Amino acid sequence: MPDTDDLAHLDLTDVAELLRSGRITSTAVTEALLARIDALDPALHSYAHVGREAALEAAARADAELARGRWRGPLHGVPVAVKDLFYTTDAPTASGSTVHAGHRSDHDATVVARLRAAGAVILGKLTMTEGAYTSHHPDLPTPVNPWDADTWSGASSSGSGVAPVAGLCFGALGTDTGGSIRLPSSANGTTGLKPTWGRVSRYGSTALAASMDHVGPMARSARDCAAILGVIAGQDVNDPTASLLPVPDYLRDITLRRAPRFGVDPRLNETFDAPTRAMLEGVVETVRDLGFLVVEVETPDFPAAAQHWAPLCAVETAYEHRATFPGRESEYGPDLRDLITLGQGIGGVEYQGMLEWRRDFIGRCRRLFATVDLLLLPGTGIASPTLAQMANLGSDEDLLAGLLVPTAPLDIAGLPSLTLPGGFTDRGTPLGFQFVGGEFAEQLVLQAGHAYQGVTDFHRRRPSLTASGPVQE
Repeated sequence: MPDTDDLAHLDLTDVAELLRSGRITSTAVTEALLARIDALDPALHSYAHVGREAALEAAARADAELARGRWRGPLHGVPVAVKDLFYTTDAPTASGSTVHAGHRSDHDATVVARLRAAGAVILGKLTMTEGAYTSHHPDLPTPVNPWDADTWSGASSSGSGVAPVAGLCFGALGTDTGGSIRLPSSANGTTGLKPTWGRVSRYGSTALAASMDHVGPMARSARDCAAILGVIAGQDVNDPTASLLPVPDYLRDITLRRAPRFGVDPRLNETFDAPTRAMLEGVVETVRDLGFLVVEVETPDFPAAAQHWAPLCAVETAYEHRATFPGRESEYGPDLRDLITLGQGIGGVEYQGMLEWRRDFIGRCRRLFATVDLLLLPGTGIASPTLAQMANLGSDEDLLAGLLVPTAPLDIAGLPSLTLPGGFTDRGTPLGFQFVGGEFAEQLVLQAGHAYQGVTDFHRRRPSLTASGPVQE
């Protein structure tokens, strides 16, 4: 068996092959990651709850089945973790809040049930921002970026961004309403997939804004995301909004079969900062070498969409919190409280106007993807922001909009996007970018991401960590 550090940093799909071949056991891998969590996570705070006993029991079952020749697929025996807004019967689901601290569900979220059915070992629940909005609850720990303690770790799937890169799980589940898979993926150097809205069931997950909430995998490579998506995607009788379309074999068909037509919007890209533009130029050069046909496009008004996102989200969030707000308002952090208050103040006529605008924007996005296969965007509107820069994220409308320009519009439109590591800043922190596709083009964005990662190594670099936290080199 590889030593603990080497093992912890293997790709999910590589671990799966070692397990299937009998060269390692799920119990040994699970014990190694639990020991690593014990050693490193007190400084990183990526886990809200570690389910040690349940994980070891699941690992023992996986080993017993493998010994009998039963293999459930590429997640069999592999330790993963889930964002702390997915219901689990064996662990509390607090959703990053104190209002729901200790909440116990009598059923698993659909995606959790599918992970268990695939033989995955769930190590625990990952830390997140309060209610999946912008900021962590002031009374709860904030995950630490494993590359630099002074750099933002993202929102809202922050723990899901930190844990895979830090070697504390081989893959994770996150959710994305305004960028909450893509922002922490960019910040921490994770590969993360936001699927098409409805591709993955939302049943058994705490909502921020249901019409924009997306469930997806976060891991170390496009290939690993393909393995997880193949397990969690598909129709669900408990979620009538889940798509009825068949689920492709994303992992088996991970090789790009044709050169995609690749759209770049120079005018939009000019609005981003210098490190982001330099990274995007490097991505364009790489995909040209891969044979992608790069063409200039004009995107719909993404800055306007980012401005529309907050009030759209606010109305839905106010609805989702109607049982506890304002009755337990004092238990809320300031940013989520302000969002709900904003939503409560928006009238029906104003909201209908926003819905009309949203329909128009979705139509313009569909027209764009009738002309190109993929669109290039950065993973964040601000390159690797520091904690000092992000201190007022939830209350600074201009900062929030600037950050969300490349992300929130895709939640409004429900489009799939794969975030990939694409470079590093001068201070050694990750930069990420997105391959965006048309509706239900997950296979293509995964294939394109796999091709890119076949000729680059950004996704294979790992931070230096000690029990005290990140060590900058």
